[in-house]
Amino acid sequence: MVKDGRRHLASLRDDRTIYIDGRRVADVTTDPAFANAVATSGRFYDYQAAPENLEAMTFVSPKTGDRVSRCWQLPRNHRELVERREALVRWAALTCGMVGRSPDHVASTMCGFRMGLPVFRDYDPARAAAVESYYEHCRDNDLYLSYVIINPQSDKAKSAGGQPDAHLVAAVVDEDAGGITIRGAKMLATSGIMANEILISGFQNLQAGDQAYAFTAAVPIATRGLTLMSRRSYEQAATSEFDYPLSSRFDENDAVVHFDDVRIPWDRVFVHKDLRMAQAQWHDTRTHVFQNYQCIVRLMVKLRFLLGLARKICEVNNIINYPQVRETMGLVAAKVANIEALVIAMEATGEHHGGYYVPNRSMLCTAQVIAQTTYPEIVEAIRTLSGGGMIMVPSSYADFETPETRRIIEKTQRSVVTDSEGRVKLMKLAWDAVGSEFGSRHLQYEMFYSGPTFVTRGNAFRFYDWDGVKGFVEEFMATYGLPGADLPAAAE
Repeated sequence: MVKDGRRHLASLRDDRTIYIDGRRVADVTTDPAFANAVATSGRFYDYQAAPENLEAMTFVSPKTGDRVSRCWQLPRNHRELVERREALVRWAALTCGMVGRSPDHVASTMCGFRMGLPVFRDYDPARAAAVESYYEHCRDNDLYLSYVIINPQSDKAKSAGGQPDAHLVAAVVDEDAGGITIRGAKMLATSGIMANEILISGFQNLQAGDQAYAFTAAVPIATRGLTLMSRRSYEQAATSEFDYPLSSRFDENDAVVHFDDVRIPWDRVFVHKDLRMAQAQWHDTRTHVFQNYQCIVRLMVKLRFLLGLARKICEVNNIINYPQVRETMGLVAAKVANIEALVIAMEATGEHHGGYYVPNRSMLCTAQVIAQTTYPEIVEAIRTLSGGGMIMVPSSYADFETPETRRIIEKTQRSVVTDSEGRVKLMKLAWDAVGSEFGSRHLQYEMFYSGPTFVTRGNAFRFYDWDGVKGFVEEFMATYGLPGADLPAAAE
């Protein structure tokens, strides 16, 4: 049976340890800090389980014969990659692209590990067997995974092992025949409150002596000793869906995860105290490409939504025919189309890797670099086009219910294309998207989830075909020389 929302929400009632505002959460499916976001997570599964969506959103597990989410599909050719992407687009559209760590993100990470299984086998056959077994377990149970791959910030000039507190960053502190024990913390566990299990790993370069921090493993969120400490809930602060239509439903949450001597069995350990493999698991397997391809697909949907928002603001303010506004909108539209073009390009020029078909690595890195500047530019354009309209809106929906204030709203909130309610509704949506605490978090997220710019641009440099472009220049230079000089035979 295909996983649906009811089944997913039931799986979250598992005595997980989550704290917010100094209290432990009894049930994330009903708690006012999380209930709406968790309900949104259930809608992903309800959508894929709907009979009319089954073919597009699911495929048949080769092991069980049951249908499971396409986010677990391992594409073997361009057609299958595009089919999978179309399913990801449908999921992203359910939240206007605002849920960055929807179920397809860390699923893409595990798919990358599985497609790169030969790299794990060369490292350690036992760890490769754990990867393969866990991927199949997640696929056939259609699990929602989160992950923590960033270290808590303390002294960024020092490595994980050089921090004042040796147990600040999660590390292996013990091991025996049954598995490993980890202690310390990781972040940011985006969507962790509504996930089934969590992948613990690292993306930063580690130094000699940091072997205890060089591990990758997975555990259920409800594991003993695992605690999530949530940031502020934007959902809980929202007064209504009308006032905060995005943050009231799509606040996926972020949390610090603390591991207090958490035991992890060997069949859930994929990398164990190996500095080289800690990097190879991402790049040699193409996992970095596959998981961030999902990010760009999701961002593509989000940018389409913001572009539509910008267009509606221009129409409501009746500025769409101003030449300077059309110039701005043309530029913004081109930037959105550029991301879409890169998605198509990285698929069309993808590569076969270990029997599977994955997006073009250089194109993916290019998209990441461009995305980090495109998102803030589009946010700035929406702010400019809105002017004071996003700020001077009624305090809440309640102002429409009071006759005295409703009369003022109808007089002061005007537009040539909609009524006062329509104008206020649009401007509150715009504010929630780019100006609220929720909107500010999204700006920060889109600018840095791929890493700082020196990392993304460094990857773009690292994976570009420099030999090809340099050879192009050298071949042309070989066609001429000093007057009277003989050209090399190869250039004749």
